[in-house]
Amino acid sequence: QVQFVESGGGLVQAGGSLRLSCAASGRTLNTYFRGWFRQAPGKEREFVANIRWSGGNTYYADSAKGRFTISRDYTKNTVYLQMNSLKPEDTAVYLCANSRTYRSAASYTESRDYDDWGQGTQVTVSS
Repeated sequence: QVQFVESGGGLVQAGGSLRLSCAASGRTLNTYFRGWFRQAPGKEREFVANIRWSGGNTYYADSAKGRFTISRDYTKNTVYLQMNSLKPEDTAVYLCANSRTYRSAASYTESRDYDDWGQGTQVTVSS
């Protein structure tokens, strides 16, 4: 199992910025990908961004491109999501996820591609 400590959520006005952090502990030795997802009330969980843990390659949902940046601190076992130019439609619970399994056909943009999940941190963007 992997445990997470997520932080950085909060209330911000439209156009503002937040930086989310997700520190992991436990069975992280075989981490393959880390990702950020979000879930708004009444909506399905959706992919935001991911990062290949060893190489640092990143991939973003269209809604995040140009505004959000995912990064990692390998030594701190922590993944970050810098969110700029926030919009009210970004309001959601943001969850970090960890994949310990190599999935040859996976894009790591689906919930099923991940093994471990954080509790989430609330992000609210006011108009």
